[in-house]
Amino acid sequence: MPYLYLRQICLVARALEPAVSDIAAILGLDVCYRDPHVGKYGLENALLPVGPILLEVIAPTREGTAAGRFLDKSGGRGGYMAIFSCDDPDGRAARANALGVRTANVIDHPPYHGVQLHPRDCRAAFIELNHTEGSDDVLGPYPPAGPDWTRAIRGDVTVALTEVVLQSPEPASLAAHWGRILDLTPTAEDDGGWRLRLPNASIRVTPGERELMSGLTFRVTDAAGVIDAARARGYAVSDVGFEMAGVTFTPTT
Repeated sequence: MPYLYLRQICLVARALEPAVSDIAAILGLDVCYRDPHVGKYGLENALLPVGPILLEVIAPTREGTAAGRFLDKSGGRGGYMAIFSCDDPDGRAARANALGVRTANVIDHPPYHGVQLHPRDCRAAFIELNHTEGSDDVLGPYPPAGPDWTRAIRGDVTVALTEVVLQSPEPASLAAHWGRILDLTPTAEDDGGWRLRLPNASIRVTPGERELMSGLTFRVTDAAGVIDAARARGYAVSDVGFEMAGVTFTPTT
């Protein structure tokens, strides 16, 4: 049966530290894995599970990486990649190709198979579609997160990653575009934004000066406490959230 759910969000930082330690401390998360395979791309990473969704931070370790170019071009603002698990990444990618969205990279490490779509064609951020053979369970094996990633799941501070926020000068156009790629129907919001709903999260597209992944929303046990923890570590905070690793983190209860 066809399915699609949010599996992972990837953010880029100039260096893993202090970003990873700060995210872990502020949101009450633990690192489950540091993937040695990303070294061939000139990167290092850390993954932190937020329930069944993985939050990944990557950082370039040498010059000339795609992630480094992204940081230079974006000025460090914006999330890098939204990763979705699905029934048929090749078939879904072929339909995206037919829309003019090119395939940028294919990762084939059985039992894991992923297709990354070109960010310029996706607009706002990379989209990856992947499938792990024999592990359709959201808490089942997921090789990019390591062999025992579920042991790192906590829920005492942060319960869930509920929303990915994109922005665009033309939010209706971007929402429709991602809707066509992901085979989802956008719905209008009262504030001029649009929403794409997945079984385990949603994508909200809001008005903004340029297209990017601008924020992440988390369900937490104490939103004020999370914002205080961010302030204590020196991050710029507002009534609704704080800026970290290129995006706005918004804790909600």
